[in-house]
Amino acid sequence: MSREQDPAAREDYLAGRAAWIALAVYAAVVAVGAAVPLVRRWRPQLLYAAVATAGLAVLADGRSSNIGWFAVCLLTGWCVLTGSRREGLAYWAAAVILFTVEWLAVRPDPGWGAWLAGVTLTAAFSLLVRHDRNLLGRLRQAQAVLAEQARTQERNRIARELHDVIGHTLTVSLLHVQSARLAVEHDPADAARALAEAERLGRECLAEVRATVGMLREDDAAGGNAPLPGADGLPALVKQFRSAGADVTLTVEGDAGRLPATTGLAVYRIAQEALTNAVKHAPGSPTDVRLTVSPAEVTLTADSRAVPGGGTGLGVVSMRERAESVGGTCQAGPGGHGWLVRATLPLTALPDTGATR
Repeated sequence: MSREQDPAAREDYLAGRAAWIALAVYAAVVAVGAAVPLVRRWRPQLLYAAVATAGLAVLADGRSSNIGWFAVCLLTGWCVLTGSRREGLAYWAAAVILFTVEWLAVRPDPGWGAWLAGVTLTAAFSLLVRHDRNLLGRLRQAQAVLAEQARTQERNRIARELHDVIGHTLTVSLLHVQSARLAVEHDPADAARALAEAERLGRECLAEVRATVGMLREDDAAGGNAPLPGADGLPALVKQFRSAGADVTLTVEGDAGRLPATTGLAVYRIAQEALTNAVKHAPGSPTDVRLTVSPAEVTLTADSRAVPGGGTGLGVVSMRERAESVGGTCQAGPGGHGWLVRATLPLTALPDTGATR
């Protein structure tokens, strides 16, 4: 006699189906109830997954051999990858409870163990994929931050170059123009020489500004710019100020030509800014510049016999930033004979050479 013809068998079948439906609804309630307290903002994702699971439980008819249970594994991966971590774990826990109750209480069958392992492995691998995805997102954010920091540092570096080059050239050119104005009536030849020197400095400044602005061009040909000055250019720098009438002396101890390019540029720019400030704020006051190169470090001092001021302008900040960019320090303030700039920059081991003047 078939199940349709046997009333007792049919009654048992309907009772089993009712128990199945009740179990599926229970699993849906467990999934939703476990997720609601864990999420800050309600999203119906777990509700959709719970309703789908309830439908699968009814259609699968409580048999572990039904391939429809594979959809529970897919729903587990979907909840873990698209929802929050807690939502995914809540659905996984509900699926584990569902398969465990099926195995132990409804229809004992070792096949449920395979589905338990399936949803667990799916959740584990989905968590790994989620972790890698989040890590990739953080790496991209870190790259964006580093790129922005690099752009900021490059803008600051170019701003320092423009400030130092233009400020120095304008100051020395102004000295030449003043000299020419004073000599134009009594010594026209000297006035013409001063104006010619001011013109030459203006042309050099224009070339350096073009070279600095050229750094902003991504398609700028490598090696197209002139080499940047170094510590061995200090005598020529002092000569420029002397030719403009400034009272500047230079003492070099050690081999300045052995300095690394970045350190030599920092030394040159700091000395350039220190002399520019001395001429600008204390015209006519003597300034003593001393460069000492030792095996461990290089020290630059600029001692101006001037009345100490505030020392909080852009030039002081620029000198400090240049020293810090190569791992050194720079202080500018009252000291020495009036106003003292002292920069100390670290070096790799250099052979000791004699003092030169």
